[in-house]
Amino acid sequence: MARAHFAWEAGDEATRAVWADRAAALKTAFNERFWLPEQGWYALALDGTKRPVDSLASNMGHCLWSGIIDEDKAPAVAERLLSPEMFTGWGVRTLATSMGAYNPLSYHNGSVWPHDNALVAAGLMRYGFVEEAQRVAVAVLDAAAAFGGRLPELFCGFDRATYDRPVPFPTSCSPQAWASATPVQMLRTLLRWDPWVPHGTAWLAPALPDGFGDLTLTNLPLAGSRLALRVENGRPVQVDGAPAGLEIRHEPRPASSAVHEVGAAG
Repeated sequence: MARAHFAWEAGDEATRAVWADRAAALKTAFNERFWLPEQGWYALALDGTKRPVDSLASNMGHCLWSGIIDEDKAPAVAERLLSPEMFTGWGVRTLATSMGAYNPLSYHNGSVWPHDNALVAAGLMRYGFVEEAQRVAVAVLDAAAAFGGRLPELFCGFDRATYDRPVPFPTSCSPQAWASATPVQMLRTLLRWDPWVPHGTAWLAPALPDGFGDLTLTNLPLAGSRLALRVENGRPVQVDGAPAGLEIRHEPRPASSAVHEVGAAG
C-alpha cells in the first residue's frame, strides 16, 4: 500500500496499479488463510504445512492497525480483544487466558505490553470502534499513572479486578523507548489527529472518553509552524498557529482510496 501511495504521489498510475493489486491480493490471501470462522479470530501463524496456529493473541490488533482485516470480520476481532480473556483492565494481554500456554508472568504469553496496546487502540479506532479504542487507551494511561508516569516495557497480565495496581514484570526495561512513546500515540488516536501536509489537509475529530477533561496541546510542530490545540467538552476544537493553506477537517480520516480521491480533487 505504501508503494502504491508513493507511485500515486509521483503520478505513476501504472506502478500504482501494480502495487495496489498486489496489496489487494495479499489482503485476500491473508483473510482466506488466517481467519478462523469457528473461533472468530485470526490464527497467530501458519505452521510448516500451512495449518493455522489457532492461538488467541493480541497480534490481530496490529492487523486492524494495518488495515488488512476484512470489514465484516473486524467486529468479531474487536469483541475478542476486549473480552475478559484478553482485556485485563490495564490493557490487552499478549495471549488469552483460555490458551494452554497462558502465563501472566511470561514475557509474551499473557503479559501486557504498552506499545502493543497503542497499536491495538489505533487499529480499533481505524475501523470505527471508538468506545473500544477509548477503553484500551484509558486502561494503559491508568497503568502509566500507577507506574509514576513512566510506562515499563511490559507488566504482568493479572486482571484489574484481582489487583488494584498493575503488577510489575521483574526484568522489564524502564524506561524503554516504545513504551515511552505509547501515551503520545494513544493521545493521537483519541484526537483522531492525522496531518497530510503535502496535500494541505489535516483531520482532527477528537473522541476523548467521558471524564477525560479538557485538553490543551501547545508547541505541536507541523510543517514549519507550531500549533496549539484546545479540546473542551461540548465546544468546537480550537486550533491556533496552523500553517497557511492547511485545511483542517473536523472528521475522521477516510479510507486510503477515498484519501487518494480527495488529493486528486484538491
